[in-house]
Amino acid sequence: MTYCVGLLVNAGMVLLSDTRTNAGLDNIATYRKMFVFEDPGERVITILTAGSLSVTQTTIARLKDAVRGPDVDAETSIMLAPTLLRVAEIIGNTLAAVRADVDEKLVAMGQGVSASMIVAGQRRGGEMRMFLIYPEGNFIEATEDTPFLQIGEHKYGKPILDRVVTPATSLADAQKAVLLSMDSTLRSNLSVGMPLDLAVIERDACRVTLRRRIEAGDPGFRAMSDAWSKALRDGFAQITL
Repeated sequence: MTYCVGLLVNAGMVLLSDTRTNAGLDNIATYRKMFVFEDPGERVITILTAGSLSVTQTTIARLKDAVRGPDVDAETSIMLAPTLLRVAEIIGNTLAAVRADVDEKLVAMGQGVSASMIVAGQRRGGEMRMFLIYPEGNFIEATEDTPFLQIGEHKYGKPILDRVVTPATSLADAQKAVLLSMDSTLRSNLSVGMPLDLAVIERDACRVTLRRRIEAGDPGFRAMSDAWSKALRDGFAQITL
């Protein structure tokens, strides 16, 4: 499984994903779950993926082919689409088509597959937008009321986001929030694992302004995790019945 989270705040967007993929306790591997399509200063689109690896990798491959192919047009290329809404539609349609293709091949075995994606980006002159795309290809959008989206093993990392994240949250605090959300998930679910991929997109930059891979044993992440654990223990001890 995996855990991916995206925050949309007034100052920009912060996205974080783990890299663990497993098909049983004895078959664990690392695969990137964050993909960036970028024309710096003009357009940036970041995609986070969760679910069946065969579905997500094929979907990303088809999206890349549509960007690079000889018959590129605004109907099929996410780098030419006129709006971020149209980008979400293209990705949703591609994901649904891939899922249907794979499902058809597995029907004789009585199996099915599923995958979901977070799509975040901005084009020059447009607004920042973030969407959660479901396996069927439909999607919802992050709003001021719900400025974050999650896919994968999201339940452990949701409480801190519910409590601290608002549209006015700074990018520095947004990074802290997603990292602590991931830390809570790592502690409670062995199907989520490091290394982590972090991306920050500042408002109107139309490019990834910070990109970082956090490896296991990273001293900064470990110090933050330890400080958060201590703060929780101290806060718990101060509460009286």
